[in-house]
Amino acid sequence: MGVPDTTPGLAARRTATRLLAAVIDAKTPLDALIDNEHGHPQYLALDGRDRALVRAILLTALRHRNAIAALIAARLERPLPANAHALAHILHVAAAQMLFLDVPESAAVDLAVAQAKSDPRTARFAGLVNAVLREIGRRKERALPAVLERTVDAPDWFAQRLEDAYGAEKAARILSMHRLEAPTDFTVKSDPEGWAARFSGIVLPNGSVRVARLPAPVPELPGFAEGQWWVQDFSASLPATLFGDVAGLRVADLCAAPGGKTAQLAAAGANVTAVDASRSRLKRLAQNLERLGLRAEIVEADLLAWTPAEPFDAVLLDAPCSSTGTVRRHPDVPWTKSPADIDKLADLQRRLLDRAVTLVRTGGRIVFSNCSLDPAEGEALAAAFLADRKDVVLDPLGAADGPALAPFVDSAGMLRTTPADLDLGDPALSGCDGFFAMRLRRA
Repeated sequence: MGVPDTTPGLAARRTATRLLAAVIDAKTPLDALIDNEHGHPQYLALDGRDRALVRAILLTALRHRNAIAALIAARLERPLPANAHALAHILHVAAAQMLFLDVPESAAVDLAVAQAKSDPRTARFAGLVNAVLREIGRRKERALPAVLERTVDAPDWFAQRLEDAYGAEKAARILSMHRLEAPTDFTVKSDPEGWAARFSGIVLPNGSVRVARLPAPVPELPGFAEGQWWVQDFSASLPATLFGDVAGLRVADLCAAPGGKTAQLAAAGANVTAVDASRSRLKRLAQNLERLGLRAEIVEADLLAWTPAEPFDAVLLDAPCSSTGTVRRHPDVPWTKSPADIDKLADLQRRLLDRAVTLVRTGGRIVFSNCSLDPAEGEALAAAFLADRKDVVLDPLGAADGPALAPFVDSAGMLRTTPADLDLGDPALSGCDGFFAMRLRRA
């Protein structure tokens, strides 16, 4: 006999298991599944409290995927059958709650057993689910710290590429930061010290405000409705500042949605044209600008086919990328992307950058950026581009660009941030998204 959906908490666990399967087995981005308007139907059927629980379970299960798998494997007499995906996901969802979330152990185990019994694929393993989870619970105080110390919580390909790019020590620090929930950064129109005090946060070197844990959902915070600030990671706020003074300049923000950089440029006095191919994302950009009381011309177009009436003074291309710099916020990324995806995206970025150059006047600046940690989308792409193009020169970053940038500028004058950077003493407040940026000038 199946277990009724009315069992308190069961619908949330079933949803978490279904969505974890979509991420791991079907490589579906988590954001698409837990979008509050267009997300998975099973997720949208839950109330707000259960949605929050599902999000917490999924983020935790993905951040600690290999550690959880190791603890499960250590409690099995023999490995799970190769095709037992549903069973593995039930165990991961329950273990994530028991090991890392404030969920009573008995509730996590009982609901996992009930879920296993209710699914024909897993019903015969209900006893195993009970035994494995209860053994994990009994031994977690000693076993969890030990397994976290010896486990790399990333796919092998991802960890290897980090080590190849940054060396073993820094790669390990990046992966360690990926296990932590990211703080929230705000770009404020004015008075960063005042907003930091109101949010019990700190002011970062670039004037952003950072909060370790939000006191309320973003739309309910003071200043949101009045358009006094917008959420934007420290690293994401840097590329738009690389132009210097943009007051009165015509600036194109390419691949602009959802509009954080458009807002920065508009707030700095630029006449901004925001270009993006996605109508739904441009709608969100327009809503954000309206809330902030800022203006920009909005253009829905395929950048590779779009030709403006006249060239711009400056162009910002924050290009589509693998998003491997945002794993702390999006722990599904290493599990849904592959090296082939990185190569494909690097090729697209190169074509977009070649196109972006044609949109700026002679002597005008181009800033290219993305939120990838992989050199294939950053340093290697830059080297190949500069070797091929004689009509564009690198405009290296330096002391004149201010002390906030200095720790992140490499020997070539390009910008590189990683989650292991911006050490502020407290891990909950430290780190930033991984970003690459370079400034060019059209010769």
